[in-house]
Order: sequence, then structure tokens, then C-alpha cells
Amino acid sequence: MPKKQFKAESKRLLELMINSIYTHKEIFLRELISNASDAMDKLYYKSMSENLGLSRGEFEINIIPDKQAGTLTITDNGIGMTKEELEKNLGVIAKSGSLDFKETVGDDAHIVPQDEEMSIIGQFGVGFYSAFMVAKKVIVQSKPYGSEEAFMWTSEGSDGYTITTCEKETTGTIITLFIKDNTDDERYDEFLERYRLKNLVKKYSDYIRYPIKMEMKSSKLKEDTEDNETPEYEDTLEIKTLNSMVPIWKKNKSELTDEDYNNFYKDKFNDFTEPVTVIHDKTEGMVTYSALMYIPKKAPFDYYTKEYEKGLQLYSSGVMIMEKCGDLLPDHFSFVKGLVDSEDLSLNISREMLQHDRQLKAIAKSVERSIKSQLTKMLTNEREKYCEFWETFGAQVKFGIYNSFGANNEALQDLLIFYSSAEQKQTTLDEYVTRMKEGQEEIYYAAGETITRIDTLPQVETLKDKGYEILYLIENVDEFCLQMLGLYKDKQFKSVQSADVDVSDDDEKAEIKKANEDAKDLLAVMKEELGDKVADVRVSKRLKSHPVCLTSSGVLSTQMEKVLSAMPVGNNAKADKVLEINSAHPIFEKLQFLHKNDEKVLKVYADILYNQALLIEGIPVDNPSDFVSKMCELMS
Repeated sequence: MPKKQFKAESKRLLELMINSIYTHKEIFLRELISNASDAMDKLYYKSMSENLGLSRGEFEINIIPDKQAGTLTITDNGIGMTKEELEKNLGVIAKSGSLDFKETVGDDAHIVPQDEEMSIIGQFGVGFYSAFMVAKKVIVQSKPYGSEEAFMWTSEGSDGYTITTCEKETTGTIITLFIKDNTDDERYDEFLERYRLKNLVKKYSDYIRYPIKMEMKSSKLKEDTEDNETPEYEDTLEIKTLNSMVPIWKKNKSELTDEDYNNFYKDKFNDFTEPVTVIHDKTEGMVTYSALMYIPKKAPFDYYTKEYEKGLQLYSSGVMIMEKCGDLLPDHFSFVKGLVDSEDLSLNISREMLQHDRQLKAIAKSVERSIKSQLTKMLTNEREKYCEFWETFGAQVKFGIYNSFGANNEALQDLLIFYSSAEQKQTTLDEYVTRMKEGQEEIYYAAGETITRIDTLPQVETLKDKGYEILYLIENVDEFCLQMLGLYKDKQFKSVQSADVDVSDDDEKAEIKKANEDAKDLLAVMKEELGDKVADVRVSKRLKSHPVCLTSSGVLSTQMEKVLSAMPVGNNAKADKVLEINSAHPIFEKLQFLHKNDEKVLKVYADILYNQALLIEGIPVDNPSDFVSKMCELMS
């Protein structure tokens, strides 16, 4: 019988698809199983609409690998195809019988019981042709429901196909793939390995609603050896159901226990620890989807590297479409693991890539709201658990504010927590504001490497004594985050290490002004000695026990400079440092004496005090050898 040729556009598409449309060859099994599921859905629907008496339990898919023959066979007992349907669906690539069926149902959809889902997965006929990525020849034998005739479609790829009659006793379809020979670059015979096939079913088709069966090896006790000292076992083949069929996320929350959720998480996402919390949503509206998401207890080993890939698993009607759909998660919630299952997404011909349409964006927005809502509940009701989460992933949330140039401020600001000098534990910005002193207009913070180091900073001492609460920032992103936040409830953020922080009363301000005027010549000598290391040298009344401190004027703080200087070469950002001297400390009297009697030694003191101030801030001194020499010079 002469071969029929594919239409020209179909032939070109087939060649393109085999070589480039699908990212992974293993996808072919997902596509063929989805088509088989569609065929059984169609017959089940027909049974309900015409009272044929068929039940879901009568349908199944079978996978039969044959290494010796080099074939892989997938069978179903679905509705089957007539000769015309074989020609129509398999002769023209991208013709979707499933889509036609769904459109034909139309207003008759009410026939399907409310507790039954009517879901036709295969939206594009092109999925069938993924078989040619692994097969040199494909035979499709099909017998339509209610017919005595069966037909066989045969093709070796883009050269064309034949359709002939064949013998087939039962309704349904048998697809036989003649697997390609191995090459130096590709091992095609892996698709004849039972455990490889089992893993592919679990990965992509675990939640197909019909059982997917295959013979699997199992070890059994040999008959009449159970009483032996050493019982004997033999390997046998037993038909096993490979898929779970009912997705956990399709079940009602009332049916599930914490153990169910945790076991699913550990198995699905290969984690040995239980998650911090679970988010199980079913949403209907502009888009309908189910989501099951988890916040891990520990960050993946590569989480803070460029290699880490964020994203949720994406399913369409229980069939996995993407392993990691990054578009479903904003960067600030990239730590979330889980999945989304929706029937409303527009899929392209390979189902591996999504069209960036409004449905996907709507789901992503809804997912983001769900994650924030769950975190807010945890912050309110399970503070200890939230603090545990924050220690692991808080930096990512803060980076979400900084990196978005403020676009995420409203969404994330109420999730932020920082250590409080007053509470001596983590506090929210809202809690800080409710405790502010009357008339206080600024939220004070101090940045450093540890809480202990910040607590001993000279600039912190006086503010604490005056009853002001200070937030302690110990992560590199913290100060950048607050600067990007700018305001919280109309209160401005202010670093206590800033040169313009002033909590003095009017009398104290007058004293400071007079002290600086009286010491202007002394301060000028010290400024001249230090040169461009500092923007200014001034007398301060805000210091108590410490002789000096470094503050900064302008946007960039000394702590931010330290963070930036640790980045790759090329970052020369410098803070405008101000050296403040405690006018009530004995060292100030010494400086005044030296100004009158020994200006050379005064300059040595200026260098030493500047370096001491650097060390207090946790900044390395410019020249350690020179610093030590000058210290020894004064001590000798």
C-alpha cells in the first residue's frame, strides 16, 4: 500500500519538533500517557451521557517494555479511533481530537456529575509525535467503541504513513514504539528499562486518574523452601500500579493530617526535615487552581548561589508540565517549595513552556498573597516558629525590598523583624512604633556585625540612657533595606551612627555649639592631620564613657562602606566620616593641653584616636604598623 504523505507544513513541524521543540526526550512518555487518559475520559463521558454502564474502575493504561524486540508498547481501553480519526488526528500534526471533543461537549457538560472532573489533558495533537524523538518506527492499532473494525497507522517519521485494517479484539488503542539504536551521544535503550519508565511515570504522570500498570520485578519465596534453614527466593514479574492517581492537593484539608503533608513533602522534595509550615490553597475565580506549598526548615545548600533555581512545579490537570516554573514565585519568596495545578493555563505545543498570559500572572499574584498571608499568621500566632524561619530566610525577604527599589515595600514591610535594644528580642516595625516616646519622629537603628558589638557602640550608650529604643541590624542587607524603605507609618529611619542624630535638649545644644566654637583651632589641627580620611572633626556631647566615635554624614554610613568594600574590586564608595570627641572625657583635656604646648604630639594623638574609632566600628585600621608605632611612641 503506498504511503500517504504528511501535509507540507506538518512535515516541517514534525522535523522541527523532533529536533528542537522538546527539551528532554523523556517527555514522550508523558504525552502518550496523557493521550491515553484522554481516550478513556472520552469513553467514560460517553458512558455517562448514553447510560452505557461503564465505571472508572474498568479503565487502565499498560506499559510493556520488550528489550529483546526493542519495543515499548502503551495500551489503553479508551474510546479508540476510526480510520477517519486516525487520518484526521495523526495525519495532520497539531490537530487536536481532544480539543474538538471538549468543544463538542459544550452545553452538555451538565451530564458530568459535580463530583467528577471532566478534564481533557491533550490540547495539541502534536504531543503524539514526540514519540519519534526516541522511536524509528511507530505503529498505532486502534479499535473505536461500538465498531467491529480495527485500523493500524504506521509511520517511520516525516517520510509519511500508511493506514490499513488490522485484527484487534478489544476497544482502545495500542501504540508500539520501535526504539532507536544507541549512538555515541544517546542511549535510547534506557526507555526499555522498567525502573527508568517507573520513575518517568512518577515524575510526570503520577496523578493521571487511571491506573498506569507495568510488570515489575519482585523477589518471592520459592515454594517448599520456607522451612529450610536458608529460605530460597526467586525473581518474578508482577503487574504493579505505578501512579498514585489521586493528588494530595485535590483532597480536602479535613481529610489530611500533618503527617500526610510532611510525608508528601519529604518524598516529593527530597528533604529529611519537616517543613516549617504548609500552605494548601484551592482558588476559584478569574483562574482556578490548587496549590500545595511548603516553607523549608533549612535552606538548600546552594540557596545563596547563582546556581540555585527558584520555582514551583507546574501541573495541568495532574500532569506535570514544568519541574520549576520560576514565574510563579517572586524572588523574595524564592525559598518556597511546592506545586500549582491548573486547567486554565494556555500551553504551547510542547507543553514545556507557558505563554506569558494573564492567567499565569494572576496565579502568580494569588500565590504571592497566599505566602504572605501564611507568614503573617505565623508571625502573629507562632512567633517562635517565625523567628526560626526568619533566621534562615529573612535576608531574602529584606533583599526583596532593597532589590525592587521600593516596589515591594507595602507587601513586605510588616514581615520584617529586627532585634530590639528595649525588648532584647526580635520585634516588628509596628511594635516598635507603638512603643515610641512621645514626640519621637524617627525610628533609630544601629548596624554592626553582632548584637553584642552593637550594644557596646559609643553612639548607642546615650540614646539607651535617654530611653530610646534602637533596632540592631546585623546582616549586610539590613541598612540598605531600611534606606530603601525610607518611611514606616510616616516615621523616618535614622542611624544612631549618623552625624546628625541629636536627642539633646536646648541647653545641651547650646553647650555643644559653644564647645565647638571654643575648640575650633584644636579641631582644625586635627582635621588637617587626618586630611581626607574624615569630613570633619567635632566636639560631641552624646558620648558618655568613650573618648571618641566615628559617625557619618550623607547617605552612605560607615557600615555600608564596610559592606561595599568587601564586594568585588571596583567599588570605591566611601562614607563621609566624622570624628567626634567626648568633651567630658579626660582625653579632651589632654588634647587641649597639647594644642597649647606640643602640636606635633597632638597630631600623633589625632591619628591614634581616629584609628581607635575605626576599631570600635569594626573597621580595619589603615596602617596597623604605623598605629602600633605611634602607640609605642606615646607609651615610651
